[in-house]
Amino acid sequence: MANDLVASMVLAIWLYLVAARGGFWRAAERDDETLSWPGPAGEQWPAVTAVIPARDEAACVGDTIASLLRQNYPGEFAVILVDDQSRDATARLAHEAAAALGLGDRLTVLPGRALPAGWTGKLWAQQQGVALAERAPRQPAYLLLTDADIVYAPDALVQLVGRAQRGGFVLTSLMAKLRCTSFAERMFVPAFIFFFQMLYPFAWANDPRRATAAAAGGCMLVRRDALADAGGFLAIRDALIDDCALAKLLKRRGPISMALTERVHSIRAYPAVGDIRRMVSRTAYAQLRYSPLLLAGTICGLALTYLAPVALAVFADGVAQFVGIFVWLLMALVFRPTLRFYRLSWLWAPALPAIAAMYMAFTIDSAYQHARGRGGMWKGRAQGNISEQSNVSEKSNISELR
Repeated sequence: MANDLVASMVLAIWLYLVAARGGFWRAAERDDETLSWPGPAGEQWPAVTAVIPARDEAACVGDTIASLLRQNYPGEFAVILVDDQSRDATARLAHEAAAALGLGDRLTVLPGRALPAGWTGKLWAQQQGVALAERAPRQPAYLLLTDADIVYAPDALVQLVGRAQRGGFVLTSLMAKLRCTSFAERMFVPAFIFFFQMLYPFAWANDPRRATAAAAGGCMLVRRDALADAGGFLAIRDALIDDCALAKLLKRRGPISMALTERVHSIRAYPAVGDIRRMVSRTAYAQLRYSPLLLAGTICGLALTYLAPVALAVFADGVAQFVGIFVWLLMALVFRPTLRFYRLSWLWAPALPAIAAMYMAFTIDSAYQHARGRGGMWKGRAQGNISEQSNVSEKSNISELR
């Protein structure tokens, strides 16, 4: 009787996910087509400024800067890199990359100021970069909020702006294609994208009638006036999952767009399982709003969704066993489009339950790190639940920036 009950619940969960969760598993929202925005005759392309927060990014920043400065964008385009008190050669390598292309005048490296209480490091760096862009003689129409490990195809910015202009989007985000070379990356990266789309179905995020909002922080083209009208980064200053917080903020101002892409890549390496664990642990408990109750519910839900079908297939009999086998095959089948996107063998598909079990462990570790006072650890900073910290110095920092 217990097995039959579990089997019924498992079957209901997966029928819902496959049939009524925005078709997330098809990975169909992409920017594969080539778009352009001709505009009225003689109309100029809007000015764009890229803002890159960078802390200890010497390994990647040169490639990022070079790919941005190589954009074939016909409008005004400038790059601001905010050196967030790096302890390596981030600033020097950024300058060298621009100088090697003879485009040093298009890059500004802004030394970042000390992190005030109540802010996450990335949002504080972005705030400083945007404030500098707004002081330019001609304020940009769009801000390209990107990371120091992201590289762009030469036509990426043209396509982003074309998409934004045609759709009237206040936020146009592309999920950068993550590096998928090491064994750990092949095991965990496609599943990460699969789970992200399950949590935030792109079709729902792109639907103005739905509240679901999502963005990928590596590549977000934002209308500057919409960001200012929404309160800017000040409104989400303590958000650890800053990209989705920004998407939620901006969707109240207008339509947003989210898609997978082959034009934008992350070159950050995750060579070992421990690197993936640290990446997930940094934000998983924040996603659960630091709630032990939500953590327990999430673990139970993941176990029921991913582990119970395997247990039924192996240990049950009769109808319950048949349901377990059917659901295990079904989840493998719906995982395949994401594996194809990453050009990986379908043989990874049956391993999804085991991969999900590892992500459950990473989530528990995230809660453990938070309890140790090391939540949200990034480049030597623990930023978990900083909303509980004092923000006495906040107003003075913002007023000086403006």
